Amino acid sequence: MPPTLAAVAALPQLGLRSLTGPLPDAPVVWVAVSELEDPTPFLEGGELVLTTGMRLTSANAPAYVSRLVGRGVAGLGFAVGVIHEDVLPELLAAAREQGLVLLEVPRPTPFIAIGKAVSRMLAAEWYEDVTRAFQAQRELTRAALTGPGALVARLARLLGGWALLLDASGDVQHAEPASARDRAGALAPELTRLRRRPAASVSLAVPDDHIVVQRIGLGGRPRGFLAVGTDAPLPHAAHTIVGAAVALLTLQSETPRTGRDLRASLAALLLGRPDDGPSVPRGPVRVLACAGGAAVLDALESDPAGARCLALPLDGHSAVIVPDELSGTVESLLTGPIGVSAASSTDLATALRQAGEALAAAERTNRDVLYYTDLPGQGVLGLLEPDLAHAFADTLLAPLREEGLVETVRAYVAANGQGEAAARALGVHRHTLRARMRKATELLGRDPDDPAVRAELWIALAITSNRGDQIGQHGDSKSGPPGLA
Repeated sequence: MPPTLAAVAALPQLGLRSLTGPLPDAPVVWVAVSELEDPTPFLEGGELVLTTGMRLTSANAPAYVSRLVGRGVAGLGFAVGVIHEDVLPELLAAAREQGLVLLEVPRPTPFIAIGKAVSRMLAAEWYEDVTRAFQAQRELTRAALTGPGALVARLARLLGGWALLLDASGDVQHAEPASARDRAGALAPELTRLRRRPAASVSLAVPDDHIVVQRIGLGGRPRGFLAVGTDAPLPHAAHTIVGAAVALLTLQSETPRTGRDLRASLAALLLGRPDDGPSVPRGPVRVLACAGGAAVLDALESDPAGARCLALPLDGHSAVIVPDELSGTVESLLTGPIGVSAASSTDLATALRQAGEALAAAERTNRDVLYYTDLPGQGVLGLLEPDLAHAFADTLLAPLREEGLVETVRAYVAANGQGEAAARALGVHRHTLRARMRKATELLGRDPDDPAVRAELWIALAITSNRGDQIGQHGDSKSGPPGLA
């Protein structure tokens, strides 16, 4: 609301004095300075008019007051000591008779000081309205996360009135307070008007109620209506708050439409017609295994590229099907570690396994993104059946595990049989390494210096380096590749 005339006159620095008694709470929308005998063509109503009385006389003062009253000005400020030493008696009498507030402006107070003061008060009021509307929008947004009922309840409290959410046929979905449900019948004619006028809202006044009704939805047919009622007409800030509520309700009502393509694609897959699914990726895709959990889904929703991806939360991570050409873009949206499968057009089950194995290696090696095709040895190990591979590895390494020699053999294999390099990697003397390797040879019953034996050991160590039943990852020493001797 604009500042009142009483609030302006109360500013001590202006020194204004009412000559017509107690000041009303009439709003002052602006300050207008005019020396015209008839300034009303340049006024809109609600102004505080300031004059020195340059063109006023005892004869024309009553008519001057009548014109100002007819225009609906907030009041008249008369400067004394400039043209007239005192307010004209005829002007004061006419103001009292016709109900015009008359303020005496002392000689030291320039008109511009009054204009600036009112301008500052208007700006402060505007800022307060904006702040109030912004805070209300935040409250409505939080309420909308709970559901339309919570939003309607919050809106009614913010407006200090009642609110109704109606469906497209006019039936009440939510009412706050509950007694507001009884008002729905009287709104039926207004809903008919809104169905015919897609962009319109309706305002109406009934005894003790000022009502605004707006339609919800973006299409030609409304998806519902929002009606609010208050004791007094809604100020501008309140209209902004109602508009925010309508926008949130429209967003909620339209959201199901955004899932139509995904539902159609799911139906196409279930019916064995994937080519007919609008959201089924065309061409090669990659599967990304991401350790980010729910954050992955939020990140995908933040970018248009995410709309072309299909995500599935799994135990401990998420799997995302990504068109091959968008793989790099989507990877940049997500926080690692991420495992990326090879490109595939048909076998997504294999792609999921590849992505999981790449993720396991990325977590173990502290890599943000790791491609399955970059895993060492994956070409050979990927051919192995997991159960048989683990049985082979456990049998071969069991005697070494009992004697605590697995890491010694791992380092020896990683160094390609170079004792000096393996000893450095383990941090032991070369004689100690030789003694351990002699013991390992006895336990294995075969010579690790034989390339074929080392290959079997490498495969067994690579298999046991992976979590669960996954295979196909790096089998080198966990301490990293040793230097050459």
